[in-house]
Amino acid sequence: MFPIARLRRLRGTLALRSMLEETHITLNNLIYPIFVEEDIEDYIPIESMPGMRRIPEKKLPAEIERIAAAGIRAIMLFGVSHHKDATGSDTWNPRGLLARMIRAAKGAVPEMIVIADTCFCEYTNHGHCGVVVKGFVDNNRTLKNLGKQAVNAAEAGADVIAPSAMMDGQVLAVRQALDRSGFMDVPIMAYSSKFASCMYGPFRSAAGCELKGNRATYQINPLNAREAIRESLSDETEGADILMVKPALPYLDIITKVRAASLLPVAAYQVSGEYAMIKFAAQAGAIDEKRAVRETLGAIKRAGADLILTYFAMDIAKDGF
Repeated sequence: MFPIARLRRLRGTLALRSMLEETHITLNNLIYPIFVEEDIEDYIPIESMPGMRRIPEKKLPAEIERIAAAGIRAIMLFGVSHHKDATGSDTWNPRGLLARMIRAAKGAVPEMIVIADTCFCEYTNHGHCGVVVKGFVDNNRTLKNLGKQAVNAAEAGADVIAPSAMMDGQVLAVRQALDRSGFMDVPIMAYSSKFASCMYGPFRSAAGCELKGNRATYQINPLNAREAIRESLSDETEGADILMVKPALPYLDIITKVRAASLLPVAAYQVSGEYAMIKFAAQAGAIDEKRAVRETLGAIKRAGADLILTYFAMDIAKDGF
């Protein structure tokens, strides 16, 4: 009797649906980005990212212990600096915020995977990701500084270096700097296909890196797919160990294309704007937050991401997926 193929047969019970679920996400797949601010006494709620807070530097060890106790195994550190200058020189100061927060995190929970975002936007007084010369970010001067920052992070104990400035040649510059300093075994998670997206707005207020103008001269045009794949393949050639696509949900096609083009692990960053849209829509009663998180992270994983950076990691650790 028509229809012979009844796909609903395998959807009849929760047990059947769970047994046949094709895409799986665990805490092993998730990386939790956090914001650490120096010279403050208490947590500061981030209004544009409900549920997220700036962590006082002195409370970071206890926070890392809390994150680890929840089952999270990897974090990405972002510093909120009070010592900004034109070049972001605090990032290569062994006593600067970047080095201090890495040492604090590793000291609190040595087995935590600490990933060092390697960029300058949080540490420059202009908010750009490198050295500005006559109104433009100078690629090669920035490369030298990225190398110094990466070595400083590795010396402080970072497990992974994640260059995110989108300078041409940044992965090679970081790889060479690390190797020259004896850190041949420290891997690089390259922000490879990073788009000039509107989705970063909440992050900029969270990390204190607002800027005049935009980053369109060094981040990828959101409408360009082939260019994004070129960026990722170039980073692979330069020595990247993991490739990242950022943002995630608007660029699922790019995740899939990068996955098809490379055998390297692929990460995707569910950025602040993606997080905020779900949070505010849920607060308005428009969607179910937990189901939205499950669907969006499932879509990112299904598209081909091995790892997902998400601000929902603690919620998932506490409440399940």
